[in-house]
Amino acid sequence: MVDTTKNTKLFTSYGVTTSKAINPDMAAKMISKAKRPLLVVGTGVLRPEILDRAVKIAKKANLPIAATGSSLHGFLDKDVNAKYINVHQLGFYLTDPAWPGLDGKGNYDTIIVLEFKKYYINQVLSGTKNFSKVKSISIGKDYVQNATMSFGTISREEHFVALDELIDLL
Repeated sequence: MVDTTKNTKLFTSYGVTTSKAINPDMAAKMISKAKRPLLVVGTGVLRPEILDRAVKIAKKANLPIAATGSSLHGFLDKDVNAKYINVHQLGFYLTDPAWPGLDGKGNYDTIIVLEFKKYYINQVLSGTKNFSKVKSISIGKDYVQNATMSFGTISREEHFVALDELIDLL
């Protein structure tokens, strides 16, 4: 199993609550236990190797997809439930317990984020961490300190292996 808990060194020293480093098995358990999970993907998901894995994760765990940036067109012919939303707007909506969600069935309890610029998604998750009860799991290749749980900073090759392990465990 790939050790995705390494390289979680933080560059802050003011005592913030930071993300728990997790391996694919823990991520799979958390995704499986979630009552209303949502896979949130950034434009980086359009890399063919990542897009294929994102589709497999969504199908295997029956996850709706919030496609941000320009990522929606990657999912149009993949037979998944993907809808476009701006990631900043999504971060704001997730803090509102009365938000009906992308499908009108209510807010989400867990979001799984994949393929964002680290510093970009970190700012969005800062809001959800501090102003909501929504749990966030980052399964990208960079450690995201404002997620509830995150893979550590790993190489692209290790990231592919970790995502494959996650898919197998779902």
